[in-house]
Amino acid sequence: MWFLFAILSAVFAALTSILAKIGINGVNSNLATAIRTVVVVFMAWGMVFLTNAQSGISEISKKSWMFLILSGLATGASWLCYYRALQIGEVSKVVPIDKLSIVITLVLAFVFLHETFTAKSLIGCVLICAGTLLMVL
Repeated sequence: MWFLFAILSAVFAALTSILAKIGINGVNSNLATAIRTVVVVFMAWGMVFLTNAQSGISEISKKSWMFLILSGLATGASWLCYYRALQIGEVSKVVPIDKLSIVITLVLAFVFLHETFTAKSLIGCVLICAGTLLMVL
């Protein structure tokens, strides 16, 4: 099931880039990010209430709160930078560079989460970097 959700995530992320590039025309990138964020907030809280998950708020530990807040700040920074890059650059060049986050995530997962970094992971990272360079040059 995780694979289906991962594929859907990729499809929606692709749509996000195309729809954002069209919608950001003539709009300040920070304002566009704020509008997008409000929509995401309503959608996320709608799912919380639809699935009756709101009762779990009181069970969240302080550590989880701290890391969820830090994750939210990282997401916000990423979105602000992404929208600015989309506004001034070509989608076909911005998106591949943005997807270098895959490589960075794998390295951070190895360093901080002690996840396995295999030869296959290393080859994949090298290919992603090479593909990114090929696409943006």
